[in-house]
Amino acid sequence: MGFARGAWRFLVGVKDMLVLLLLLLFFGLLWAALNQRTIPSVPSGSALVLDLDGSIVDQATARSLSSVALGGDVSGEIQARDIISAIDAAAADGKIKALVLDLDTFLGAGQANLQSIGSAIDRFRKAGKQVDAFATAYTDDSYYLAARANRIWLNPLGGVLVSGPGGTGLYFKEALDKLDIDIEVFRVGTYKAAVEPFLRNDASPEAKAADQALVDGLWAEWRRDVSAARPAADFNRWLAGLPQRIAQAGGDQAEAARAAGLIDRIDSRDGFDAAMIETLGAADTDEGYGFKSVRLRRYLAATRGLLPASGPAVGVVYVTGSIVDGEAPRGTAGSTSIADAIAEAVEKQPDLKALVVRIDSGGGSVLASEDIRQALLAAKAGGLPLVASFGPVAASGGYWVATAADAIYAQPSTITGSIGVFAVLPSFPRALSRLGIGTDGVKSTPYSGEPNVLGGLGSETRALLQMGVEDAYWRFVTLVAQTRKLPVEEVDKVAQGRVWTGTAAKQLKLVDTLGGLDAAVADAARRGGIEGEVRVINIEPSEPAILAVLESLTESESGEAGVRLRDPFAKLVLAGRQRLMASIGDLQLLGGGATMQAACLGCASMGSPRPALAAKAEAGLTKLLPR
Repeated sequence: MGFARGAWRFLVGVKDMLVLLLLLLFFGLLWAALNQRTIPSVPSGSALVLDLDGSIVDQATARSLSSVALGGDVSGEIQARDIISAIDAAAADGKIKALVLDLDTFLGAGQANLQSIGSAIDRFRKAGKQVDAFATAYTDDSYYLAARANRIWLNPLGGVLVSGPGGTGLYFKEALDKLDIDIEVFRVGTYKAAVEPFLRNDASPEAKAADQALVDGLWAEWRRDVSAARPAADFNRWLAGLPQRIAQAGGDQAEAARAAGLIDRIDSRDGFDAAMIETLGAADTDEGYGFKSVRLRRYLAATRGLLPASGPAVGVVYVTGSIVDGEAPRGTAGSTSIADAIAEAVEKQPDLKALVVRIDSGGGSVLASEDIRQALLAAKAGGLPLVASFGPVAASGGYWVATAADAIYAQPSTITGSIGVFAVLPSFPRALSRLGIGTDGVKSTPYSGEPNVLGGLGSETRALLQMGVEDAYWRFVTLVAQTRKLPVEEVDKVAQGRVWTGTAAKQLKLVDTLGGLDAAVADAARRGGIEGEVRVINIEPSEPAILAVLESLTESESGEAGVRLRDPFAKLVLAGRQRLMASIGDLQLLGGGATMQAACLGCASMGSPRPALAAKAEAGLTKLLPR
């Protein structure tokens, strides 16, 4: 037995030693990777290529170690701030001669972010540099960016398929009745349409009129911007006679687009590359293009070290996605995570002189929205001026958060407002009865066991919930009235859950100034007494440092895109499917989240694409399907 025990101890010791050696090897490789990463070089006379494979968002969804190890950002999300930063750096970079917009696999962005990126492209052109755009098919968002180019290229087998904002939503009243599921809804606001899918099989006239006004406003902004960038592109005439125009071109959609002045050149990818080689020269390394170029990610890595590392700074707090209670990763606005990030930045960043809260959210939990607002107010109480910057969507709970700010900036096409509150609770007494299941019990008070989702809500509970919703609504309205210095009655008239474009919101005094994040940062810097170049610190939940290392180790040198959907109708179908799945994801969050909500689900569906939420919802539905 003594021999056996000795042998066992020896084997355990060997095992422990091997584990220790593996750990030492792992951390040794990690240290080597961190210290051997070199700053990518930028070829002189090259083009910055924005290979927009996927969707543009305000804040990318948090990545997992497995997703990065298997191929980087699998959700296909590109941050608008990274694109704008790269374009502005390239405009002043003597090594960058041109900008190439590779929109072949671009799926879309929120319109407000498109306006900000479009302005950056305009600044690049004003620096005297060339901009070229290429795609097999242009849809609304890709054409918006392409319109800023000196030359718009189109594949001979492609086309321009602009449809304008709007679409179809899902309504579940009849299905819920067939399933004998009751949805208890408590709301305030004539236009609070987020709950209508549970109550109706179509949109109410009030909600439809409000939505129509919103999409008309967004469409007018889109046409105004595109017409200013490309006067020859008359999309009213193009859409009015589209079948006839294509028929006149013998069914050739590309030729019809050129005849209408929408594009400049018709050529294949090889032809485009050849033309760019004539302008820029042949590539020295394999970047995936034949001409001298540097891709977005590599250019960001090459220029990041040029940014100031110290000095007075403006902190940008990101509130992105659904606002939820507690902790949440990037891409979702967890109240605890954001509050902790703000407190940590205030404590550990002595150079912080002002804050900007950047909001791209249709709202969510009332309590979580208030928690984030209180965290911002605490930073203000410490002497930091606060400015709000609205992205594609800043509605309901998103607007609630913004009331902490000294000033509010929005883009003309920002979707905002939706000042209203609702609560939703499902109950199943009819479904249980149909299955032959009864419910019964005893109570010590009228509220024992409430809310009773099995037997149905009691009348007292219904009254309490409705009073709670009304109280939250008037708190919201009063908060807006106080911070915007408006009469409560005036705010109530423009509230009621109604949604507005940024332009309309400014006229209604819900927004102070029309402008992007850069304008809000400049204003915050002025209020914080910062002169000269402004350093920006992004305040958001951090990612493990190992993610950046793994990303650098797994990134392809050629940077080949992954989506590769180029057919115009296929791109529209995929974008539509993502919107549908994201809307289903919203309903899942609604059903499993806080009861009291200040949310605008319709706003979110018209804002930034949400591929990560769509993928999660689709995976959840797949599990429910029979096999």
